[in-house]
Amino acid sequence: MSSPFEAAAVQFEPVMGDKQRNLEALARLIEEAADAGAKLIVTPEMGTTGYCWHDRKEVAPFVEPVPGPTTEHFAEIARRRDVFLVVGMPEVDPATDLYYNSAVLIGPDGVVGTHRKTHPYISEPKWAASGDLGHRVFETPLGRLALLICMDIHFIETARLAALGGADVICHISNWLAERTPAPYWINRAYENGCYLIESNRWGLERGVQFSGGSCIIGPDAEMLAVIDGGDGVITATIDPALARQRRMRGEAIFEQRRPELYKELMTNTFAWNPGDFFSLYGHQPLPKGRKARIAVGEFAPAGNVSRNIETIAGLAREAAGDGAELLILPERALTGLTDPGATAIALDHPAVARLAAIVRESGLFLVAGLAETDGARNYNSAVLVGPEGLLGCYRQTHLAEADRDWASPGDDWTVFDLPFARLGLLLGHDADFPEAGRVLAIRGCDVIACPAAVKDGFHLGHEGSAVAQPEPIPTGPDPLHWHQFRVRSGENNCHFAFANVRAPDQGYPGLSGVFGPDTFLFPRQEAIVAGNRNLAVAEIDTGSHGGAYPTTALRRKDLVLMRLPHHYVPLVV
Repeated sequence: MSSPFEAAAVQFEPVMGDKQRNLEALARLIEEAADAGAKLIVTPEMGTTGYCWHDRKEVAPFVEPVPGPTTEHFAEIARRRDVFLVVGMPEVDPATDLYYNSAVLIGPDGVVGTHRKTHPYISEPKWAASGDLGHRVFETPLGRLALLICMDIHFIETARLAALGGADVICHISNWLAERTPAPYWINRAYENGCYLIESNRWGLERGVQFSGGSCIIGPDAEMLAVIDGGDGVITATIDPALARQRRMRGEAIFEQRRPELYKELMTNTFAWNPGDFFSLYGHQPLPKGRKARIAVGEFAPAGNVSRNIETIAGLAREAAGDGAELLILPERALTGLTDPGATAIALDHPAVARLAAIVRESGLFLVAGLAETDGARNYNSAVLVGPEGLLGCYRQTHLAEADRDWASPGDDWTVFDLPFARLGLLLGHDADFPEAGRVLAIRGCDVIACPAAVKDGFHLGHEGSAVAQPEPIPTGPDPLHWHQFRVRSGENNCHFAFANVRAPDQGYPGLSGVFGPDTFLFPRQEAIVAGNRNLAVAEIDTGSHGGAYPTTALRRKDLVLMRLPHHYVPLVV
């Protein structure tokens, strides 16, 4: 087992095209990090040359092979200081003359390995090929290190591949922009994979593009171990590989709880064609015709008394209907209560479920609510969808937390419903800790993922604000809810994520329920969060397109689902 060691993230603003100046400046910052005791030093994406290249012709004078002059420049420092470095640079493959946006891991003995950016941002296709080296984990005396580059980490699959490969640390180098940082995506990837993430981002302005800075080192429990806002600089923190190898999240052994047999659809790309055509092919399960609608989440503390819970649910349903909602999502075990679920579990033909149907007939909406379900000799942590015509279906939680394994059996399939205005997928609480779960529902074409939950604190962080200027309307000021784990679930899948959490602060349940929008980088955000004295939040969604045969919204077009590269993802389903 590797011992704890110091790591550093370097934040830097390169001068575009001035490679010599950039190499010298990066060398000084690396020396500063080594002086501070860092044994692993990570520098930004394309830090040797700058980033915003027009085309192959413009970047051609600056590309190099690996190994080559630039890597030898840094290898000399690595040998002399006995450190490992991650360097971002434009690479040329001499065998093909193809260019790549690359990250190179260099140690005291020279080049250890290279990662070529696999999932390109807008700019890379102007000059670079998509990476062809996969997502490798490099064994070093410090521990197991993985490399990712900027846009790669938008995709749940890349960091998951690194963690499944045993990575203690993901070294993420970036030119992140258009967002206050540390970015919620960075935090989620460390947290959901139970590993460290070293984020080395650039800052400054290049060809009119404002980069965000915010370089940081994030612990496996989402703790911000070190952060720098704007400007050139170095931050350090201690990495403990033993902590990463526990692979725990909120105390749960998350990798032991994965269900790869349910993830086979990750190997498909249902949005490679016009989704309207794809999902209507052969007349089988076409997407509901889109339109505007309002959906709501309600939060409360379910009691051990079913009748009392039904009264609360009826009140929230009336309130949601009064606000124009057509769908209401309520917390995990909202019907039967949180305590002693094995003893309070009910069958789906129980009068309490029929009472839910009566409530929705009175209010005219659809309702999703959690319950402890019994079915013969087995119990399940379940959620039901009820409509004006009665019970429409049930989802049984597929990923059980340790506490629920004592009384419940896991479900064995996903559940998707077509409502008049949206395709709806269901998850339950702990399911949403597994990024594969939301991804499968997005691949199935869901517009809305409803998630009744009973999640305790630990899934959110505030931000004090950034001095890095951003163009309007990108926010830079303080935000008490900058990172919300389940907001990220919406953006990464281009879905509305309706998170209905228990609110019982005295028991550690903070609420913070919300309906989060499908585009993470659209400001102001398309979302509604329960706040103040209310127990309800209502958001308008629009599943329609606005002219033309091809979807015009991120929700129905699902850009981040379309841009996936499933041929890399085989280890996720093994």
